[in-house]
Amino acid sequence: MSAVLTPSKADAAHYASRAIAEEYNYDVVRLFAIATVVWGLVGMSVGVWIAAQLAFPTLAEGIPWLSYGRLRPLHTNAVIFAFGGSALLATSYYIVQRTCHTRLFSDGLALFTFWGYQAVIVLAAITLPLGITSTHEYAELAWPIDLLLAVVWIAYAIVFFGTLMRRRVEHIYVANWFYGAFILTVALLHIVRSAAIPVGMWDSVGVFAGVQDAMVQWWYGHNAVGFFLTAGFLGMMYYFIPKQAERPVYSYRLSIVHFWALIFTYMWAGPHHLHYTALPDWTQSIGMVFSLILLAPSWGGMINGIMTLSGAWHKLRNDPILKFLIVSVSFYGMSTFEGPMMGIKTVNALSHYTDWTIGHVHSGALGWVGFITMGAIYYLIPRMAGKTQMHSVKAIELHFWIATIGIVLYIAAMWISGVMQGLMWRAINEDGSLTYSFVESVKASFPYYVIRLGGGLLYLSGMLIMAWNVAMTLRQPQPVNARIPAVAHG
Repeated sequence: MSAVLTPSKADAAHYASRAIAEEYNYDVVRLFAIATVVWGLVGMSVGVWIAAQLAFPTLAEGIPWLSYGRLRPLHTNAVIFAFGGSALLATSYYIVQRTCHTRLFSDGLALFTFWGYQAVIVLAAITLPLGITSTHEYAELAWPIDLLLAVVWIAYAIVFFGTLMRRRVEHIYVANWFYGAFILTVALLHIVRSAAIPVGMWDSVGVFAGVQDAMVQWWYGHNAVGFFLTAGFLGMMYYFIPKQAERPVYSYRLSIVHFWALIFTYMWAGPHHLHYTALPDWTQSIGMVFSLILLAPSWGGMINGIMTLSGAWHKLRNDPILKFLIVSVSFYGMSTFEGPMMGIKTVNALSHYTDWTIGHVHSGALGWVGFITMGAIYYLIPRMAGKTQMHSVKAIELHFWIATIGIVLYIAAMWISGVMQGLMWRAINEDGSLTYSFVESVKASFPYYVIRLGGGLLYLSGMLIMAWNVAMTLRQPQPVNARIPAVAHG
């Protein structure tokens, strides 16, 4: 006769986490997840500071490295590449292992990508406030840092695609298609945009000039949005929403159509940033047309993400992580409607160079990229720490509502300010003279800048709550082995 000694649930979770840890490399995922939270705090703090400077311009008077011109590129690099990039590497390393049922291709190379990427970010945080810049928006880093980033990115590609090649299942899940496109395209964008001839330790001369430089810049700039801030994060959407909702993707066929339509169309939309410039008119028109076409695959992906909740809508009541994920997709849909609309020449004549553009960018950055990242990190951290959930689910709920209110205040203020600016700048008197001076439009924007600052402070407050919650979750001890499960014979 035999009896089985049944382990407790805590023991089962402990042994399950140990088995998984041995099968998959979660160490590098944990490091990138923690870096995501740290750099989110840094990037958003800098963003709040420069928003305060726009409302109160004398805040950093006489201190060059605290000025708006020095810190604005630091803010964009910290939020896009440090916060967003760390999230993309964390989630891609996690997802590619889980969906391919295999460990990362090289643990050593994966760890190199972490430390190499963090080195790039730290160097950026030092050089940009000192005024060391290539002057290209979103590609401001000096040439030695660009070279280091290229090496790190190649290592990242080797780890990711090497893992795909050694997968234990035949099928490649759609999230990995989006991550793969993001990795390859960002490599191409970075190398072409950063091509330069060094003329000193930090200085270089770009290989493009004039209107060609402008064209390359917005081919790079818009596709950085399209592939770094969209394709990679769609990989997150296609994994974490089904997992958190415990439902299959609404339409897997639609996800494949979404992928191919998106990656083809996005590449051609960049010229809509250059309407009414020296760029040839036919090129501007192509950018406008492809921007409008882009609405179809974007909304197809949004519908696919939201409809994955079919039959599980009730989970939104009590699951704040799912709220982050689903609301992020809603912001994705809103931003990808607004973008093509602003790419129409007649609309662009009103919106360009105004705060409307800032509102559009931040509805995508705070709502789509920020929320999908926060939902993904809240999903990952407990699993990386061997826990069943975050330290405080109520804190996640509080974070969600504070951040949502912050986004609404931010983008509503910028929309109103932007449309007002566009109308004031184009208003003319009967004699053809301008009705308003530029200074008058700046003065009229002041209250909206204060509201924008308030929205940014709320969003940053939510990030502080998240940092506390993550720290507390990681500090909790893992389940202790109270009894060793065994089989006793008697």
